[in-house]
Amino acid sequence: MVHEYSSAARLSLNSYEEDMGPLLAPRLAQFAAVARHEHVTRAAHELGVPQSTLSRALVRLEQDLGVALFARRGRTLALTPAGRTFLASVERALAEVERAADSVRADADPGAGRVAFGFLHTMGSETVPALIRAFRVDHPRVRFTLVQNYGEAMLDRLRAGELDLCLTSPVPDEPGLVARRLDEQRLRLVVPDDHRLAGRKRVRLAEAAEEPFVTLEPGYGLRRITDDLCAEAGFRPRVAFEGEEAETLRGLVAAGLGVALLPPPAVARPGVVELTVTGQRAVREIGVAWLEGHPDTAPVAAFKKFLLAQRGHLLPKGSRAPAGELG
Repeated sequence: MVHEYSSAARLSLNSYEEDMGPLLAPRLAQFAAVARHEHVTRAAHELGVPQSTLSRALVRLEQDLGVALFARRGRTLALTPAGRTFLASVERALAEVERAADSVRADADPGAGRVAFGFLHTMGSETVPALIRAFRVDHPRVRFTLVQNYGEAMLDRLRAGELDLCLTSPVPDEPGLVARRLDEQRLRLVVPDDHRLAGRKRVRLAEAAEEPFVTLEPGYGLRRITDDLCAEAGFRPRVAFEGEEAETLRGLVAAGLGVALLPPPAVARPGVVELTVTGQRAVREIGVAWLEGHPDTAPVAAFKKFLLAQRGHLLPKGSRAPAGELG
């Protein structure tokens, strides 16, 4: 006998305007199992729930929807037209949930999971590839999603949960984030090879006070460090050009358009001379950051432990600032 529903059993107009997802979600798999078996007892056995519990869940589901999903004939059930329409969408939804579950389980797999790792543009050509190569000696199947960006943009993505870890500079000190200093990278005053200072090996930053500077845009960590070092040297840099990548700035210097404070390049660039800055500590700190209280998957925990073990040895030797270096 097909159940009939009085208007009292149906949802009110206001109820239809509410979000039905949280209300229906626990019962979708139960509905799909009954639809598959066309029999409550067999479906209850498959799901491992009492038959009476499943029967009540189906009745409540139909009451919440205000639609009969099954025609009952003795112990068997047959889908109504509404039930067939509902089942098609339910099966798609359950399949999508299963795909999502498979994805997050795969990402958390200790041997072959995924790490979302952010880092500065200047670390992309040499430092990060060497780190990942060394890490994968013991974790050969761990996968990486790599994101290159400037520091504040990476921290935004870290706060949003899009990254597990990031290498950044300056090392952040703010609520909600945990950060550990790993290394210091020396900065050099880069000048054109025909510049008046090009014949020198060492220079005080104050000697470049009247020079046009090419710098990264405001918001980049290296721009803040440049401004701070120049202020410490007694002047405010006269910025001629602003860019987004250190190697672009190096190209502008080679073209004679200004000077720049930059970390060492992975490959020497013709047309420029890189001078040691004396009289002040011209370095930038590099650190790793993650969300405070955020649980790590096994691959993220392993890579975090690996990074922390690189303290003092993160950067290539030629790029690293020796302890106590003042020039």
